[in-house]
Amino acid sequence: MELKKEMILLNQTDKTPEEVIRKSGQLLVDAGCVDEDYVDAMIERDKMVSTYMGNFIAIPHGTDEAKEYVKKSGISIVQVPEGVDFSAADEEEEKLATVIFGIAGVNNEHLDILQKIAVFCSDVQNVVKLADANSKDEVIALLEEVAE
Repeated sequence: MELKKEMILLNQTDKTPEEVIRKSGQLLVDAGCVDEDYVDAMIERDKMVSTYMGNFIAIPHGTDEAKEYVKKSGISIVQVPEGVDFSAADEEEEKLATVIFGIAGVNNEHLDILQKIAVFCSDVQNVVKLADANSKDEVIALLEEVAE
């Protein structure tokens, strides 16, 4: 899957998970990967089970029922250097995400995408590099292995 510059937003200032999930979902809509309804399903999924994965990343994606809204596989990346707190109101621990990957997959392609992102981001230094990236080209270069 090819990472595209128009699917990456740098230096965003979103404050809530819903704001940043909507932004990552809109990138998928604008690229023709999903219908608008998929974005609502991404929000719904995060309310059911947090899409925060640890190591300062979140990977919002739609519910199983939302697969009908996926036209083609895609990945969006939203960098929020100050971070977005994905912790629930009743949680004491802050779950700060600085890099948010919005994903949509035809059939079960999203599972492969999820796995590759998880492996890459299991090294927190990789996440730091993404959070500190100053250009879309730099983000793409860091993630080239994930996209293959």
